Amino acid sequence: MGAQLRVYKRRIQAVTATKKITKAMEMIAASRIVKAQRKVAASKPYATELTRAVTAVATGSSAKHPLTTEVEAPTRAAVLLVTSDRGLAGGYSSNAIKAAERLRERLASEGKEVDTYIVGRKGVAYYGFRERKVEDSWTGFTDNPAYSDAKSVAAPLIEAIRKETAEGGVDELHIVFTEFVSMMTQNAVDDRMLPLSLDEVAEENTRKGEILPLFDFEPSAEDVLDALLPRYVESRIYNALLQAAASEHAARRRAMKSATDNAGDLIKSLSRLANAARQAEITQEISEIVGGASALADATAGSDK
Repeated sequence: MGAQLRVYKRRIQAVTATKKITKAMEMIAASRIVKAQRKVAASKPYATELTRAVTAVATGSSAKHPLTTEVEAPTRAAVLLVTSDRGLAGGYSSNAIKAAERLRERLASEGKEVDTYIVGRKGVAYYGFRERKVEDSWTGFTDNPAYSDAKSVAAPLIEAIRKETAEGGVDELHIVFTEFVSMMTQNAVDDRMLPLSLDEVAEENTRKGEILPLFDFEPSAEDVLDALLPRYVESRIYNALLQAAASEHAARRRAMKSATDNAGDLIKSLSRLANAARQAEITQEISEIVGGASALADATAGSDK
């Protein structure tokens, strides 16, 4: 019975050590969420105004540009998938990967070839294990992205959208990331970055009661759009990376809290089992003592006779 008690004690010690680790990770993730939320909020005004500027150029001119012009029969699309570098975040990366798979199937059903670009080791590992082709990938910054990281990711995508499909270019640019809604809600979404849907922007401006002013463009609308294209793609990718980082921290905090709670429940269960084993051990020892005393008393009584 003593051996069983030692087993329970060792398991309690191991689970207690794990609980300390998960609790620490939960607190670290919680502290990082606030910083990530601030970065998301700070990036939105720039992205909003940049979108308005692009819309103003597109609606105020007849310029044909990859940023705003739909291809009549698109045949190729690029998909940027944003996952995490680290695990222990519940279903964060797997949900983003599933959303990318659904988007890929939809684009394929429309007769479009898909070029995949990936941010995060989890997505790279998923595609690598299945031996699927990846045009480019980036790792090492998913939990704390900088604008320079967004520029690095955007560079090959901008180059691809500017090329003709016959030269290896793409007609559309999509991004799949996890949108941060609240501390408890994060949704994996797919969004088409290019060409920019002017109807949707116009609808949103009408809903907000905003009217775009009229502009004169110098030297030309095409040159303005050329200058805005990289800024627009970089800002959209940067905002997506920031939202994904906030979502990753929130998912990790939730997963670590669940792990900590489960560890606490397991410790209670093991403690009850250990107490029961100790109680049984004590009962057995008492029984042995009583039995020995009774046998000694009987032997003494027999010798007296």
